[in-house]
Amino acid sequence: MALADLKTLIIDDNAHMRELVRAILYSFSIRDIVEVSNATAGIQAVHDGGIDLAFVDFRLGELDGLNFCREIRMGQDSPDPYLPIIMITAYSERSRVKQALDCGIDEFLVKPVRANDVAARINAVVQRRRAFVKSPDYFGPDRRRRKNPKYRGPFRRAEDPGEVDIF
Repeated sequence: MALADLKTLIIDDNAHMRELVRAILYSFSIRDIVEVSNATAGIQAVHDGGIDLAFVDFRLGELDGLNFCREIRMGQDSPDPYLPIIMITAYSERSRVKQALDCGIDEFLVKPVRANDVAARINAVVQRRRAFVKSPDYFGPDRRRRKNPKYRGPFRRAEDPGEVDIF
């Protein structure tokens, strides 16, 4: 897929940040960009159709980026649970990254954003997309990045019932 063909959604309550991300995307020949300032409008944009990639701010007010991600991944009427989601945030603490991963984001990008970092995240979701995992309380990209984990037993965790589907 050529980057110029991507329809990209930017959800950020800061107009300057939306402008910065848009300028970076323009430099990659991405021109079909939908910008919104809150998660509710972002969910509506996904429902309207055609979104190929979403950049979502962590903090958006009442309905934040985590809620957006949960709604897209696990919502009953989600139009695209496989939508590639890149979360952008100034909050890079380990607990915040874990929260975002637990919601099903594909990639995490720390502010201030740089064009090289945006390119690397786009490449990760377009060229090297991870398989999706479905369990009772999670749907999203496989959070394990290592191809050869050290553990070689039947399950990754002792309490693992082996009931996880990988797509």
